Amino acid sequence: MFPQQVHSYLRDFFLENDCHIVNESDHYITVQLSIDMDKRIMNRPFYWRYLESTNGVPCPAQLTLITDQTKLDGNIKGEVVHFGSPRLNQLFRATKELGAFVQMFENVNHLETKTILTPWLAVNYKVSYYCDQTKEMLYSFGLNLMTGQLLDGFQESLSEVDLVTAMPENAFELPYIIKPIRALERLNVAIENIVQQDDHTWAEEANKRWHKAQQVLEYFYDGVEDKPESYEMEKQALEEQYDPRIKIEVINGGLFYLK
Repeated sequence: MFPQQVHSYLRDFFLENDCHIVNESDHYITVQLSIDMDKRIMNRPFYWRYLESTNGVPCPAQLTLITDQTKLDGNIKGEVVHFGSPRLNQLFRATKELGAFVQMFENVNHLETKTILTPWLAVNYKVSYYCDQTKEMLYSFGLNLMTGQLLDGFQESLSEVDLVTAMPENAFELPYIIKPIRALERLNVAIENIVQQDDHTWAEEANKRWHKAQQVLEYFYDGVEDKPESYEMEKQALEEQYDPRIKIEVINGGLFYLK
């Protein structure tokens, strides 16, 4: 996941959850958290319990998140966020808890003529490659439920679109031809094809390291006929550490009606 993708995700996440953006560049974002979001991600239960018991004035935290530290201008202090970082994983979990699937409409109320909105199914996937090293990638797809057109980088394309949760008064939606469940099947095939066509040299290298580690283990127990329980435990630990695995997860998604 590239820094600009992380930045786009953060921006969308906080805006969708009623957090005000105080300051922003291409490489960092400062947000004023809402009370609900502060309670959810800042781990301050004693503060909020004390405040509620004393009827105090709430003061939600402000966060500065740096998405590309190498390109910062000036003395910006904040928390570095990248794919796989604890903070971003926390926000992924919060997204699931708050509702991973939405239905939104492009705001066309400023247009004078009646506007047709076309349905798209959008899904954001996380692909994790596990062995003794870990790599994670984020993919965002949208599928037009009228034409079947598949668009990569769909999340980024939404960053400039004004979205609302209710159908605009001067618009009407086209009924979809492709059912969302069928569209999801197509998107799942698309992400699986990407994984299959990816370079899997990392798995071969992990297996080589696994084999070498196994040889070292066998050396230490060479000549021992009745191997102790510790041998099996270490052998199992090596398998868990080096065995190459790929996991595909749906982070979130939804139906978007766009002009």
